[in-house]
Amino acid sequence: MADSLLVPLHVKYIAALAKHRGSLAYHLTTHLRLNAIYWAATTLHLLGAPEALPRDGLVEFTLSCWDDDAGAFGPFPQHDAHILATLSGIQVLALNDALGELEKDGRKERLVKYICSLQDQDSGAFFGDSTRLEQDTRFLYCAVCALSLLSSLHSVSRERCVRAVLAARNHDGGFGTVPGSESHAGQAFVCVGALAILDALDELQGADGKGKDKLAGWLSERQLPCGGLNGRPRKLEDVCYSWWVLTALAILGKLHWISGTKLSQFIVSAQDPDHGGIADRPDNVADVFHTFFGVAGLAMLGGPPAQGLREVDPVFALPAHVTRRMGIQKPYQRLPDAPREEEAQ
Repeated sequence: MADSLLVPLHVKYIAALAKHRGSLAYHLTTHLRLNAIYWAATTLHLLGAPEALPRDGLVEFTLSCWDDDAGAFGPFPQHDAHILATLSGIQVLALNDALGELEKDGRKERLVKYICSLQDQDSGAFFGDSTRLEQDTRFLYCAVCALSLLSSLHSVSRERCVRAVLAARNHDGGFGTVPGSESHAGQAFVCVGALAILDALDELQGADGKGKDKLAGWLSERQLPCGGLNGRPRKLEDVCYSWWVLTALAILGKLHWISGTKLSQFIVSAQDPDHGGIADRPDNVADVFHTFFGVAGLAMLGGPPAQGLREVDPVFALPAHVTRRMGIQKPYQRLPDAPREEEAQ
């Protein structure tokens, strides 16, 4: 079992994903394709190998996912627009310093209009697409993150957004998808991340002034004896929660509330030592989703397994050099041994 991150093998694994277009799995996952492009490209940047996927090809594919009827991005060419794909499309363009492509044909203005149209004017929550059938705190995060990347956060009601986030908070300190739903670590990230982007983290404190600590306590309880994290009580550990939990803790300034050493060991134990990639847990099949969240988690933690990785921004889920270049970075905790962009330049 490897005790360090297998960087060259993971780069090779991600670069080879584009060659699997004839597989059944490829065709069954078109609804996630633009998300997967974002996961893959961001992982390569964190690994210090962005050239493993050609920049022009990434930009071209992203633009091919444009849904001209909606004025936003779908997950695959000819697919309908959705806020999840729209954020991934914007992130890929930001990653490749290609947001200028959206200035053509009025696309940026149409994107902003599409995103703002998804907000429920009563609750402040966001729908996932123009059908307005499903609300989720994930969609609210996607909206404010995308608008911030587009320098258009002023286009949406900050007060309504903050109200919608706080409405999804539970008595245990965690957050659900909608008001009254079970607390989940993924929702903790999107809600805390959205509040950070909105400069409204103090709203977490509540009347007793203990809201941040209560949430951080709930998040720290997600660590199991094996070192891995789960998303909610009585569930199995999963590498992807290395991101959801760590990012929320970093934004709250509480990364030290869990054992980073044990978590790092768990992440590297889930690597495929033969073909590369990281799985949800040891001995399972690797995929690009868990590879991204595993690598990003190690970048948050630092230490020997993360040697050579680039700094990741936990608020915007992008390499820190991208958010610094754009001037949108928000405060977050960095552990002493975690990668710092100043050292990576």
